[in-house]
Amino acid sequence: MKRIIDILISVLLIILTILPMMIIAITIKISSKGPIIYWSKRVGRNNKIFWMPKFRSMKFDTEQVATHLLKNPNDQITKIGRFIRKYSLDELPQLVSILIGDMSIVGPRPALFNQFDLIDLRTSFEIQKLRPGLTGWAQINGRDNLSIEEKVNFDKFYLDEYSIWLDIKIIFLTFFNAVNHKNVSY
Repeated sequence: MKRIIDILISVLLIILTILPMMIIAITIKISSKGPIIYWSKRVGRNNKIFWMPKFRSMKFDTEQVATHLLKNPNDQITKIGRFIRKYSLDELPQLVSILIGDMSIVGPRPALFNQFDLIDLRTSFEIQKLRPGLTGWAQINGRDNLSIEEKVNFDKFYLDEYSIWLDIKIIFLTFFNAVNHKNVSY
């Protein structure tokens, strides 16, 4: 049932956001050097690696690490990148990842391939069984402001307490947080 809902919602959202995505793509191309889409190597369900698309918000030659690990993250973000990250618009291309089955609307955010501490801790709690999500319980409860242990605790709660109603609550709160750009550090 969750997979069917993911497909229906992702198709609907792709249709509703196609014009804004085209505007974002054109703006990225005009305003900075490099590709429009940034492909990030991520850890998916059962710790399988997949390539996750995002609108490129950083300068072309930025190191591929978690943003908070960059020496000067604010110096690496492009002007349009700052805006699209503030409102989580850089995540819109992930609707395609949901459609093809690499991701879900709701689940733990996919770890970068080199976030070994996060991957190991999630695996110890069997969180890797979940399909990673565009948003998740940890996202709405702190996002960039959480330690790895706190993220995993929220992910474990989601694994243990999953219901369609919890997903609906997370989707609603994600929209609220995005509009208010809550818990976004960069």
